[in-house]
Amino acid sequence: MTYCVAMRLDRGLIFMSDTRTNAGVDDVSRVRKMRHWENPGERVITLLSAGNLATTQAVVSLLDERTKAPSEREPSILAAPSMFQIATIVGETLREVIATMRNSGQHSKSGFSASLILGGQIQGSEPRLFLIYKEGNFIEASDDSPFFQTGETKYGRPIIVRTFDPAMPFEDASRLLMVSFDSTIRSNLAVDLPLDLATHERDECRVSHHQRIEENDPYFRRISEQWSLSLREAVNRLPPFEFDSEAASGADDAGE
Repeated sequence: MTYCVAMRLDRGLIFMSDTRTNAGVDDVSRVRKMRHWENPGERVITLLSAGNLATTQAVVSLLDERTKAPSEREPSILAAPSMFQIATIVGETLREVIATMRNSGQHSKSGFSASLILGGQIQGSEPRLFLIYKEGNFIEASDDSPFFQTGETKYGRPIIVRTFDPAMPFEDASRLLMVSFDSTIRSNLAVDLPLDLATHERDECRVSHHQRIEENDPYFRRISEQWSLSLREAVNRLPPFEFDSEAASGADDAGE
């Protein structure tokens, strides 16, 4: 399992993914799940992947190969005229890889399922963000759905839903994502550091910032500790709760 998030902000796009992959409790390793393609100043593309590792790596390898030798049947994402068409190419490639693996007689306990988050911008157009399903179809982020998650989503979603603001700067969005990932890491052993963080500044058409947050990163540790402390303080500040004495008495009488 993994956890990946991408957000569409007024300022551009921001992405974060973990690096843990496992095939059982005794087979844990690190794999990068964030990939970039760019012609700086003309286009930038970032892909986050979750699911069967063989499937996602095959998709990335095919996309790479086709940027070097595109054809009419196998177009390059670096030549497509719109992000919508890039999403279509990526979705078709995912569907092709899954069909090939199944038809070749290969087997996987988890199946060859995968989901992808695709984001980027082509010069002269808006930054766009897509969630691509294993069937190859996809949906696009909007004002109503300005961020996408894939993988182990449930533990880190509440903080994003409650706090997300499209006007926030990348720095605030990075803190928000770190809290979301910290909540997920604490709740599920299948997600862990290091984390990859990247941003696309609007209209720059390049990866404007990229960094890896390592296991012993002092800032991430501070975020984790402060978030835990803040949660405890917030719970203690909630209005006091008292048991209803009449209701409790009625329950006792019913049991006699």
